[in-house]
Amino acid sequence: MMKEKFVYFFSRKLSEGSKEMKNLLGGKGSGLAEMASIGLPVPAGFTITTKVCELFYKNNRQYPAGLAKEVDENMRKLEKEVGKKFGDADDPLLVSVRSGASLSMPGMMETILNLGLNDRSLNGLAKKTGNRRFALDAYRRFIMMYGSTAKGIDREEFNQAFETLKNQLSRKRLNLAAHIKVNDTDVSEGELEKLVSEFKAIYKNHIGKDFPQDPKEQLWGSVDAVFGSWMAEKAVTYRRVEKITGVGGTAVNVQQMVFGNMGPKSGTGVCFTRDPNSGDNIFYGDYLVNAQGEDVVAGIRTPIRLSDFEKADSKSYKQLVDVRRILEGHFKDMQDLEFTVEEGRLYMLQCRTGKRSPGAAFKIAVDMANEKLISKEEALLRIKDKDIEGIFYPIIDPDQKDEMKKSFLVSGIDAVPGAATGKVVFNAKEAEAAAAKGEKVILVRKETSPEDVGGMHAAQGILTATGGKTSHAAVVARGWGKCCIVGCENLNINYEKEELMVGNLVVKKGEELTLNGSSGQVFRGALRLIKPEPPAAFKTLMGWVDKIRA
Repeated sequence: MMKEKFVYFFSRKLSEGSKEMKNLLGGKGSGLAEMASIGLPVPAGFTITTKVCELFYKNNRQYPAGLAKEVDENMRKLEKEVGKKFGDADDPLLVSVRSGASLSMPGMMETILNLGLNDRSLNGLAKKTGNRRFALDAYRRFIMMYGSTAKGIDREEFNQAFETLKNQLSRKRLNLAAHIKVNDTDVSEGELEKLVSEFKAIYKNHIGKDFPQDPKEQLWGSVDAVFGSWMAEKAVTYRRVEKITGVGGTAVNVQQMVFGNMGPKSGTGVCFTRDPNSGDNIFYGDYLVNAQGEDVVAGIRTPIRLSDFEKADSKSYKQLVDVRRILEGHFKDMQDLEFTVEEGRLYMLQCRTGKRSPGAAFKIAVDMANEKLISKEEALLRIKDKDIEGIFYPIIDPDQKDEMKKSFLVSGIDAVPGAATGKVVFNAKEAEAAAAKGEKVILVRKETSPEDVGGMHAAQGILTATGGKTSHAAVVARGWGKCCIVGCENLNINYEKEELMVGNLVVKKGEELTLNGSSGQVFRGALRLIKPEPPAAFKTLMGWVDKIRA
């Protein structure tokens, strides 16, 4: 009897998986294998199957026999592929460890980046790249992600230490006024050196021992964390609200690191092959210079648009446009892509069917049928019950021009169209509690995290101070057709006082706001909402239904 295979390798030379293996390799793993097999620039790696996750929970969190040997074999294969050694002190192979179930659960499970760094390889990476600041930035990220994800240390403790350092040292050195934000990229090499020491001290204070220096220990600690995150509260909540059943577990993807945080010629982005809000056939997305992938999704900094990315790096942008065309033609659906540019070189890190607003679902289905990418019958099958319901979500009654002018508060980025009114709340638990009592609320956050998913689902609308159109808040809200405004940088949120400020105007918890997700405008009070006219694509599709029935 043939032994069950638990690990599948992928690279441009050898790809053991394919897009048909989504149930076994998860969406991310099957997408990486497929992109590699058609020759796209995908960093090499391997996927531990969803079957291992099932067995992990069936066997009291024990791994099946033979898994460790398969992982070792694939790590050696990866080393040979890239010409670096895992754990090498002078030129280390660093990897990411990322989750990926067969159905998209954006941000609900764990990711750890820069794995393999330790005190010795930090110096090797700095020497090899000639960029110690970059190496320290990668190490501080790894300590924080491993500490919070694999060991359960509250991430806010790391964030607070970083903010304190930025305000006490970076702000003083740069002579910045109190109201000007200090970005992560403003922090100097020497300040990052101090931060790494502080992060290691936080780790030791909680865990009782030093940050692990053995890359193999780091790897298995991270794999444990990803499989463990399948049953985390946020992931269970997301599956409940999305009515996801019959999915056995997540896969784990171990992949060679590429670095978007090496300087001004590097960056990271998330994009959609079509506009996920309107469905228009335009390239849509965000890019952050000198950043790693988590920065875009977390909304730590407000990113630039793809049009600005084109101006900054036309060569990489042109490559990305080619990838857009190839993948949409290959998968015959709108794709959600993650990518990194390392020193001017493009790498693809994910492709999956993109979440879209209800209106966009109709337009994309109709357009793709008209473009002969899919048949009219396929177009009809792509429309779900919630899409039909969603195109009738409310909008602000345009006859209230005077009221709108008087009550206008602030503008942000129009992440998900529609409109919503409700009482302001500042945390997810309160949003859930209020909704359970039948109250309509607007969830206001500096930025959302996966832990907020229950409150996001309960709220009428979502408003965040940071982030772009591909941040966590935007992607999750879009999948639900829920009105969302992000990147509202003039919003000053005080969680302790439970209030938000725009200039001298103050809105306290319990006061009402109205969001216009189609324009990004926020209004004080509750404006009148009405049902919109269905889009043209809805009428076209209904016409096809009648013809097919006949």
